[in-house]
Amino acid sequence: MGLPSNACLKTAVAAAVLCTAALARPALAAQPAAVPRLKSNSVLILDSNDESVLYARRADVAAPIASITKLMTALVVLEAQQPLDERLEIGRADRELPKGAPSRLAVGTVLTRRDLLHLALMSSENTAAHALGQNYPGGLPAMVAAMNAKAAALGMQSAHFVEPTGLSSQNVASAEDLSKLVLAASRNPVIREFSTDRRYSVRVRRRLMEFRNTDNLVANPAWNIVVQKTGYIAEAGRCLVMEAVIEGRSVVIVLLDSFGKLTRVADAKRVKSWMETGAAFKVSMR
Repeated sequence: MGLPSNACLKTAVAAAVLCTAALARPALAAQPAAVPRLKSNSVLILDSNDESVLYARRADVAAPIASITKLMTALVVLEAQQPLDERLEIGRADRELPKGAPSRLAVGTVLTRRDLLHLALMSSENTAAHALGQNYPGGLPAMVAAMNAKAAALGMQSAHFVEPTGLSSQNVASAEDLSKLVLAASRNPVIREFSTDRRYSVRVRRRLMEFRNTDNLVANPAWNIVVQKTGYIAEAGRCLVMEAVIEGRSVVIVLLDSFGKLTRVADAKRVKSWMETGAAFKVSMR
């Protein structure tokens, strides 16, 4: 048999190169889809079942968390097992809060501890959260100590609290820390119910006053939210944390330092769309 011609050799080599390239190239279906273009500064998306990270950006950086603080406030109040039906009076100290925080609860208003918890979690009522701290066993110092002890117990390594409302920029945690807080809060039926209630009315003196949830996603039938909390102070930006069920999958979403009033909600919707398309995939923490 004679030697193959140069043309045959070239054809064989070309075929071999094409075959090798095809084998080396992953199948198109195995390529990870692009992550959602989220505008929040710190982001964490976590699978609630195994706590695996689906997406993270600056998730290990501690920053002010604003009213996300109130999830921890609620946890320590409920764990202290104080009577929820005990009636508490709003004092002057509860109204004299930093940053000129507005409140619809006047000095002298008497509400149950249950009412105060409901308003703090649902409508982010700062006066209500402060009153819970004032009436904690041992007062505000004892509550702050309990909040930091609970953070340590949950493994929130960068978290630090100085008061129960979130108005102080010294209340800090990373998105990674806050995912642990959200998971702990989601195991408490009272926090789940109060934080996702759309509206709630209390009697303030002779008037029946209605309060609404600060997160309008709870009223959206397209969402199945287990627990949530919003937050805002200038130092923290707009923040939103939640556990939600999307396409049958329970996920924790932490969005910190969003610019503008609409960004955190828009980012949450982008995450939901990303999950619904089946494009979510695990990435390493950065």
